[in-house]
Amino acid sequence: MIKRVALLIFFLNGVTHIFSQSFRPLNYPQQYFQWPVGAVPALVANFGELRPNHYHMGLDCRTNQKENLPVYAAAEGYIARLKIEPFGFGRCIYINHPNGYTTLYAHLNAFYPALEKHVTEQQYKQQKWNISLDIPAGLLPVTKGQFIAASGNTGGSQGPHLHFEIRNTANDNVLNPLLFGFPIADNIPPDIIRLAVYDRCRSTYEQTPKIFSLHKTNGVYSPAGGKIIVNTDKVSFAITSYDRYTSSTNQNGIFQAMVYDDDKFASGFRLNDISYLETRYLNAHIDYKTKSNGGPYLQHLSRLPGYPLPVYNTDVNNGVIKLEPGETHAIKINVSDANGNLSTVKFNLVLDKIIDNNSNTGTGIQQEFHPGYINIFERENINFYLPENALYDSFSFRYNQISNNSGMPVYQLHNPSVPVHTYFDVKIKANIPFAYQDKVVMKRFFGSKDDYVKAEPIKMGKEAGWYKATFREFGNFQLMIDSIPPVVSPVGFGNGTNAARLSRIIFTVKDNTEVIKKFTAMLDGKWLRFSNDKGRNFIYNFDEYCSKGPHELLISVEDQAGNVTEKKYSFTR
Repeated sequence: MIKRVALLIFFLNGVTHIFSQSFRPLNYPQQYFQWPVGAVPALVANFGELRPNHYHMGLDCRTNQKENLPVYAAAEGYIARLKIEPFGFGRCIYINHPNGYTTLYAHLNAFYPALEKHVTEQQYKQQKWNISLDIPAGLLPVTKGQFIAASGNTGGSQGPHLHFEIRNTANDNVLNPLLFGFPIADNIPPDIIRLAVYDRCRSTYEQTPKIFSLHKTNGVYSPAGGKIIVNTDKVSFAITSYDRYTSSTNQNGIFQAMVYDDDKFASGFRLNDISYLETRYLNAHIDYKTKSNGGPYLQHLSRLPGYPLPVYNTDVNNGVIKLEPGETHAIKINVSDANGNLSTVKFNLVLDKIIDNNSNTGTGIQQEFHPGYINIFERENINFYLPENALYDSFSFRYNQISNNSGMPVYQLHNPSVPVHTYFDVKIKANIPFAYQDKVVMKRFFGSKDDYVKAEPIKMGKEAGWYKATFREFGNFQLMIDSIPPVVSPVGFGNGTNAARLSRIIFTVKDNTEVIKKFTAMLDGKWLRFSNDKGRNFIYNFDEYCSKGPHELLISVEDQAGNVTEKKYSFTR
């Protein structure tokens, strides 16, 4: 019996030891990769910066606000994949390297000639401009420093730069490139702007945190008076913090933050080794409610209940500080960048007396939703359910039905200040005339943002007469009938045009639901490649696929409700 007790004590101590560790050292190859663009090494953004619904997953390398600078292979290997898309990476290249890493180069303009030729052939073969290609290992080898593309501003880029990533080839997780020894001088520790304190007896979505400005004295940050008094026995923290590197004023993202309670490690996060399948968990890493309501980014220093990623490391209390009345805890927060520069916050945390603020306010029907559970909402004319991994924290879901002048009711499903991790189906029941049942669109709106998704009619079984569409945010939902076809407008081009002096043909396309499902151009009966970068204009740059002489161009555009516009143009090249 004594041996069993001893073993149990040893096991429990071992578990505590495992949970109370901070982060393991990292060891990545140094100077294996060269700087990937022909410009002085400098950053617009770093890995881990906070962006809407995602972490920034690489380095944005400066190109002096210019396009068409040379982009080089960072090391030897072979081009394994490429992608062209209207948003996101735009035109990008993936290179696999023999040491088990993959590098990615995004927002490019033209690829190098052999690759450009291969891409064009595949686009015409598949009759698609936006394309994703896996390339056999021996087809397109590269050497370190080889020219592979011209830098650009394609896709989701807001200005000319090169987006560069390093990934683990085996699992496609993205690593922090600044851990690989690139020549970015940095001897400046992070700036810590503010501290937020949360009552963890309540949902983080149903409180306004106490915000404290921080002041730096003798190299250490602290709130005024060096003390924070709370009225709850469970507390967590968040910070606003930025990093800067030498000779730059850019506010970049921090790498790591750790909390110590009376010199014992309590919780922390490290931004590295993250998958694109996981990057939306940023919404659990920040105080989403505060940010969505126009406030600053606040990075939680402890894990929310619905955050499964190993970005966090915590003690057995999940990083929540537990207090007894009258107790004083010495709190220390260390914030560092990828170069090891360190900033520290210190203060005393005191529980005065516990005050119960756990009250619900607001109008409409309320229902408790919890992370880790299937949450179901059902009413006579609307329903949805959220899978187990949809939520990060508990909250009181609120619902209202709103009348409006359009004849279709509006259903208020909470509001977007509570984030949803997964897609979920919203179903609305409505009596739609048979002729329009395939023209129904579901609109989600809140504030100035509108989303439109094709609503699929359910025509059989118990749910006949219902319409289903998929979303990823709460807000106001309404069905609408869309029978209006897209509007197609040529720019500087028309029927009978002599295009001998034109370098390209441009069409603008607009639709009342803002979604174009399909754009097709046929030149003399053959598919013609029009680009659609950033989802704006559709552009054809004249090339060998349009010879001199007379031609007929047929443009067909379809929206998500199936409404089609066709236009035919005769022109001479």
